[in-house]
Amino acid sequence: MAKKVNKSALKRVRQSNERRERNRSYNTRMKNAIKRVVEAVKANEERDKVMQLVKEAISAIDKAASKGAIHKNQAARRKSRLMNFVNKSLQAVQN
Repeated sequence: MAKKVNKSALKRVRQSNERRERNRSYNTRMKNAIKRVVEAVKANEERDKVMQLVKEAISAIDKAASKGAIHKNQAARRKSRLMNFVNKSLQAVQN
């Protein structure tokens, strides 16, 4: 015997699928921006290029947080860890 499905339940499924797709694009953009920073640091790129990539990554992280794809505290933690990584790496290159 087939169960009758509630209209509101079907709508919630549609809404959550739309949100999941939207959040996935913000998260992918954010993660790719962070990866570009890490790769640039590991490839010993010049400081200006690294800092430009960091600026783009922070922007992507903030955008994901503002759209609700990630929590604001997670955004703060990711930015903090990224800056710590970049600063330590750039200091090691100078010394």
